[in-house]
Amino acid sequence: MKVKHILPLVLACSLIFFVTGFCRAGQENPEAPVAFFPEKNYMFDPVVDGTEIIHDYIVQNKGSAPLLIKKVKTD
Repeated sequence: MKVKHILPLVLACSLIFFVTGFCRAGQENPEAPVAFFPEKNYMFDPVVDGTEIIHDYIVQNKGSAPLLIKKVKTD
């Protein structure tokens, strides 16, 4: 008996969360940082194991707030 009363409530709450999240998806913070990478991938030439190789990646901030890079991870 309780399941019949709970199911409509759960469905209604799910619908409300879905609609409010969907409506906010198009809104962006105008003062947010936006990271832009002109070059997303770089294919390194084959090297001997242990050789140090260097490549500079360019990161541009296309937003109006400062862009903070806190962690960099390689594949």
